[in-house]
Amino acid sequence: MASNKASRDGEKIWKTNIDKVNAELVTLTYGTIVAQLCSDFNNKYAEVNKQLDKMGHNIGMRLIEDFFAKSGMQRCGNFRETAETISKIGFKMFLNITPAVTNWSADSKSFSLIFDDNPLADFVELPNDGRAQDELWFSNIFCGIIRGALEMVQMQVEAHYVSDVLRGNDTTEMKITLLRYMEDEMPPDDE
Repeated sequence: MASNKASRDGEKIWKTNIDKVNAELVTLTYGTIVAQLCSDFNNKYAEVNKQLDKMGHNIGMRLIEDFFAKSGMQRCGNFRETAETISKIGFKMFLNITPAVTNWSADSKSFSLIFDDNPLADFVELPNDGRAQDELWFSNIFCGIIRGALEMVQMQVEAHYVSDVLRGNDTTEMKITLLRYMEDEMPPDDE
């Protein structure tokens, strides 16, 4: 799928097939969830990251059905096409953003998404406890969503953040690596 076609498809789906939700409501609700997890786990940010990823994984496993139903898309032919679809149709469809696909590995099994805009991070300041800036990946739910959605189409991936503007970095970058194509397996139980 050509990158321009994916962009046009994402824009069309956003304008015609998606029920809109107030972005500020989503941002504030998500911020409250992260704050509650920080409280529940006594600011053990590695555990908060794990919980956000787990929540995202469960969301992604269900969100993929909504994606296919509303987009009319078929499965992608290769991992490069998958990357373009995630960026230009998936993120556009659900969040009205389009992260850039870049930093492909030589074997085309790994790429980065660069976020110019992250609606989950609006109005956010990380806790000033000397650790959150180094340990908390505030939007880690996105990594889980991508993992869960791709598992449902038989792709096992690893997704993690490399940098985040909330941590003082210049960009927000997520790295996605294809680990393997799965053969008609049931997804692992990841409650």
